[in-house]
Amino acid sequence: MRYERKKQHYPRLGPHLEALDELLLENEQRPAKDRLDKLQIFQRLQMQGYDGGYDSVRRYVKRWQKRRPTKGAATAFVPLAYPAGDAYQFDWSEDWAILSGAAVKLQVAHMRLCHSRMPFVRAYIRQTQEMLFDAHEKGFAFFGGITERGIYDNMKTAVDAVYVGKERKFNHRFSQMCSHYLVEPVACSPAAGWEKGQVENQVGTLRQRLFTPRPQARTLEELNAWLEAECIAHAKKTPHPDFPDRTVWDVFQEEQRHLAAVPAPFDGYREKTVAASSTCLIRFDRNRYSVKALAAGKPVQVRAYADRIVVRLDGEVVAEHERSFGRSCTITDFRHYIPVVARKPGALRNGLPFAPDALPPVLAEVKARLGRSDVMRDACLRHDADRQFAGILAAIPDEGLEAVEAACRQALDEGPCSKDVILTILARRRDTPPPPPLPTAPAVAITPLADCARYDQLRPSAREASHAAA
Repeated sequence: MRYERKKQHYPRLGPHLEALDELLLENEQRPAKDRLDKLQIFQRLQMQGYDGGYDSVRRYVKRWQKRRPTKGAATAFVPLAYPAGDAYQFDWSEDWAILSGAAVKLQVAHMRLCHSRMPFVRAYIRQTQEMLFDAHEKGFAFFGGITERGIYDNMKTAVDAVYVGKERKFNHRFSQMCSHYLVEPVACSPAAGWEKGQVENQVGTLRQRLFTPRPQARTLEELNAWLEAECIAHAKKTPHPDFPDRTVWDVFQEEQRHLAAVPAPFDGYREKTVAASSTCLIRFDRNRYSVKALAAGKPVQVRAYADRIVVRLDGEVVAEHERSFGRSCTITDFRHYIPVVARKPGALRNGLPFAPDALPPVLAEVKARLGRSDVMRDACLRHDADRQFAGILAAIPDEGLEAVEAACRQALDEGPCSKDVILTILARRRDTPPPPPLPTAPAVAITPLADCARYDQLRPSAREASHAAA
């Protein structure tokens, strides 16, 4: 006969049961992505004075959850097994982090090797196609190889149409990426998350480990570096579900030998055609970016990457900017407007690309030095200062920005600072230095003796002189 205990005694947990029940009720009312797991509940209870073991808390939470009403009957599934190097699973989640003191909503890409259960997590601001491409590039580099298949849901950045059964029409650019990496894409059935249950489970588990409470970082790059380190730390201490005596990291080290080599990164961009305005600006993703003056009023192709945008006109790159994820921002490069101010130097006074904070510090200082005539309220002097600074900027396309900055710094250090002085410095640096002197033969070591008798040998004799006279 099996003994059934009528009442469970909690020697150390007993005084904290009321606080634990309140914590569990509060946790149940939170959104699913913000709920604490058993380990975090145990840690919260420790902060309230509990000095007992984790197993007591875990068993109590399990019994407490069993007493809660269930929403429906359990569903049966078939256990799955994946050979090494066979497949990975991909999914997105939405989480929050504190970046530079502000709460930011993030779109988090999750990848997981099905055999070793090795996780990879990377955060983005958007969940667009170029972010999908970048997540695969960074994920394959993190794993050190590529599997044969990739398992996805029917996200719009990958699937254009869902047909009967498993037939799908994949997006053209997504198909190009899979062909580049030699990966066979496999799409799950609609509303069948269990077909990629590993990564679905990873979303919930790592959300508790990494995003509860919200992580803090100065930049998104710093946050992603921390996430990669935490993925490795999690794998090194987590037992593998199929090999309990080994960790996920140990099995991953073996699986790496079965992964295909990573080729050159896929050129993962999303292209869009827009028109450049007469002010040499284009609109993209709710922001404005400057382009070269030759593109004004013409249609250009914008290639959006995860961290930058590249603008092309008839195959020529006319702009490249770091991508902004704000709204109504204007990002300019003063070099795009040099041909314009050469014809209209007066635009330097109020031109947005030529504001002091938009110019390199040395050029801003030169502009301020030349513009000191403004205090005299002399229009001629102001116009001359603008023309001089426009002339200095005009040297940048030929000489290069670094050379012009160095010449400006030298002119500022030496005192006089004008267009003629700076262009003269550039010309002197451009001139080829004279060649070094040719090596000469060593000097003669023997000093010759003075012998005037040698000159007599050159004089004709008296007999020879008489014969010559006859």
